[in-house]
Amino acid sequence: KQLNYARAVGRTMQFKKAAEECNVSPSALTTAINELESQIGMKVFERDTKKVLITPAGEEFLAQAEKILIQVEDLQAMGSLNDAPLSAPMSVGFIPTIAPFLLPNLLKKINTKHPNFDLRVIEEQSHVVVDKVRRGEIDAAILALPYPCDGLLTFEFWEEDFYWITQKDNELAGLKEIRSKNVDESKLMLLKEGHCLKDHILDACHLSAWQAEHGFSATSLNTLVQMVAGGLGSTLVPEMALEQLIKQNPDLAAVHLNEPGPHRSIALIIRPNYPRISSIEALKTLCRDALEPLRPSA
Repeated sequence: KQLNYARAVGRTMQFKKAAEECNVSPSALTTAINELESQIGMKVFERDTKKVLITPAGEEFLAQAEKILIQVEDLQAMGSLNDAPLSAPMSVGFIPTIAPFLLPNLLKKINTKHPNFDLRVIEEQSHVVVDKVRRGEIDAAILALPYPCDGLLTFEFWEEDFYWITQKDNELAGLKEIRSKNVDESKLMLLKEGHCLKDHILDACHLSAWQAEHGFSATSLNTLVQMVAGGLGSTLVPEMALEQLIKQNPDLAAVHLNEPGPHRSIALIIRPNYPRISSIEALKTLCRDALEPLRPSA
């Protein structure tokens, strides 16, 4: 309990906010932290009425505490090793360029095949969900590769290419394939920095980051497509998003990006010692089956 409280303070850098996260009163959390520091014989935090700082020794202590907490959580999960796959609750992180397109079909399949499965969805950008997996705050995450996942296990289950989205009256809209050199960079709109999809698109199109900086940007694919519909330019989207984004926009055309692919791979990531591998395999299969109908040829 003390280690969990210390982790919460280290993450939030506020005793009050940490207490809210841990569902205890600030005085109870403060007492527990004081007892912890007394037991280990050193100060983990420096605090006054305005701020909280982590001591140099506290940094090392919290790093070790993080490892212990993850091991404890994995030990607790071992009790469900012999249970049927997806019979225990699971918290899974999804990135914003996957969640809205995968989840509708995935949840339908879960409700049909595993109606008692408790899936807890956390939507964040890649760096956040990867960090949460590493820290043991969530069981797994679904994200797009390539992305740095050092120290974690990856289970790929889907590969896809990008499609260029433009208005139908564009002279290139009738093509079946388009090369990146034929896309007008000055009118190309991409997601803001922090979204790995932007990096994947730049890589697939052989563009450097600075070449795309002069374009418009948004925080969601839906917004980008609406900007295309409004005549502001063109964009690129993954094929899993085509049906949802283009179906409601009859004036838009989708053209396959003819560059070496796949342009991104979708994978489940977990910690190396995560015990419920059978549930990961079952979830991977459900995800693949949920995405298959979204292939443009389906």
